[in-house]
Amino acid sequence: MATNITWHEGAVSTAERQTLLGQKGFTIWFTGLSASGKSTLATALEQTLLHSGISAYRLDGDNIRFGLNKNLGFGPDDRTENIRRISEVAKLFSDAAVVSITSFISPYRQDRDSARQLHEAAGIPFIEVYADAPLDVVEQRDPKGLYKKAKAGEIKEFTGISAPYEAPEKPDIHIKTHELSVEQGVQLVLDHLVKQGLIPADKLTKA
Repeated sequence: MATNITWHEGAVSTAERQTLLGQKGFTIWFTGLSASGKSTLATALEQTLLHSGISAYRLDGDNIRFGLNKNLGFGPDDRTENIRRISEVAKLFSDAAVVSITSFISPYRQDRDSARQLHEAAGIPFIEVYADAPLDVVEQRDPKGLYKKAKAGEIKEFTGISAPYEAPEKPDIHIKTHELSVEQGVQLVLDHLVKQGLIPADKLTKA
């Protein structure tokens, strides 16, 4: 860990930044198995917020591994470091009064709890969204052919097959993606954000 460093406070407070930009920053954390619908929901949510004039940015699990986390694998330690890094990035976006939308399998409950604690310690709202679909459903969807490869032994440490997924016990929002449409799932998230006073209802376009 680095030593001989000092935190440098800026000249603009969080409240002042939010007032100047006309919105609050917070993190919406989508978690779930591969092919559970996380990225689809996150993409649709980002589009709805942006079209409503609300600044939002989506951080996708695969996309992040092309750059920031390209040196990480899929073993337990690397998975934890993957989530630690993206938690910090999401917090920075949210601190800048942007709605940060993350879409990561994030299989370990402790890692997700750490992400929440990081945000809460900074006074930043953190909303965990569980994109829930049974294993047999995601195996049938399998848009990337990953489950087939994992079952054939071609992919090691694949979540849901050869590596564990610890489902959220009390997610802020629970979306059963095999029962609801994308539009209905996005609306559940928007309703929650409005109820929590994070976004104004009259600013939203229809999901």
